[in-house]
Amino acid sequence: MNTITFLRQYHLGNYAIFDLTLAFLGMYFLAPLLSGIFRKLGFVVPVRSWLYLTLPISIVAHLAVGRMTTMTSDFLDPQGHYLLKAIIFLFLVMGIQGIKCIKS
Repeated sequence: MNTITFLRQYHLGNYAIFDLTLAFLGMYFLAPLLSGIFRKLGFVVPVRSWLYLTLPISIVAHLAVGRMTTMTSDFLDPQGHYLLKAIIFLFLVMGIQGIKCIKS
């Protein structure tokens, strides 16, 4: 068993803890760069907002590239997974609340 397979064997529900941790850590380290880019576009996006937007952005990104992960397919399932949908929607709302427009 290789290292990645070993790390991905631990789950929180249907989702690998390693994948979730890596997504949030990656966004934490990319947040200053992304905030700088958006500042030039006229928006102030704090690091906290980027962290809240991690899962909604990941679902959109996986849909854009056509990679159906467990979370993406669960989110799109019309028959259930309402807790996941509520969490993603809550994260989206909390992430958008922190964004401010810079007035010229």
